Amino acid sequence: MDLKDTIRQDSAKAWMLAARPKTLTGAAVPVMIGLALAYTDAAAGGTAFNWTAAALCFLFALAMQVDANFINDYFDFIKGTDDADKRLGPRRACAQGWVKPSSMRLAIAITTLAACAIGLPLIFFGGIEMILIGIACVAFCFLYTTYLSYVGLGDVLVLVFFGIVPVCVTYYIQLHSCPWAVLNASVACGLVIDCLLLINNYRDRDTDREAGKNTLVVRVGAHCGRLLYLSSGLTACLLGVAFAAQGHWPAFALPAITYAPLHIATYRKIVRINRGKALNACLGETARNMLVYGLAVSAGLLVS
Repeated sequence: MDLKDTIRQDSAKAWMLAARPKTLTGAAVPVMIGLALAYTDAAAGGTAFNWTAAALCFLFALAMQVDANFINDYFDFIKGTDDADKRLGPRRACAQGWVKPSSMRLAIAITTLAACAIGLPLIFFGGIEMILIGIACVAFCFLYTTYLSYVGLGDVLVLVFFGIVPVCVTYYIQLHSCPWAVLNASVACGLVIDCLLLINNYRDRDTDREAGKNTLVVRVGAHCGRLLYLSSGLTACLLGVAFAAQGHWPAFALPAITYAPLHIATYRKIVRINRGKALNACLGETARNMLVYGLAVSAGLLVS
């Protein structure tokens, strides 16, 4: 029996699939790294670490990720990008009929408001500027799917909103500063997480081209797309030299020992498979590698 026939429309299982829980790692890793940086520097400077603010940062990031997934599901469906018959990646709720479009619109409104409600108390920890950060995050969720991913700017947005913004803002909320080392770490984090978008767009390059979705991989071609995937992960490891320069050698060494070999192995599998649904295995490995990177950097900072 087809999976579509086993899922009741708008059921709890349908909404769980629509939320894409496996993608929540991408939201958690930048906050994890930002908090590890803040905790390390707070301990070194004798500054108190605020656990309430840390929890709110995590919850806001997770809520925004679910919101982004709902927005992506809905707008790709109405644009015709998610063709249930041609799709190579994991199935999408609206395209499969698991969730009614009207229900998804309501869910988008609810999750957007919920994320704003979770993030609002961060004003007390980070200042009134947190409102601007929240507005930018909400705008990113909508602009990414509705426009920017179609003109090849998705990777830039991932670098900013899954690297620079969450790492730097999480740190800033704790210590009200943002040293260059934190900015460096945020760029490295964004590069690692962009690998997830790169493999996703690499797999879908043919269908995206047909749909007029000019992702970076579509623009530069398959060969360059693969090289971008490899270089993004390795560049992130090289940026870890900044940790070593500050005396945090484990934060440089652990990702180099654990993440880099996994990343290279996944790249080699991408080259070998090249196209088709089999690349979904590489998507899963990339998500795993991303989590390994986040854990390695965070553990390296804390033990150093």
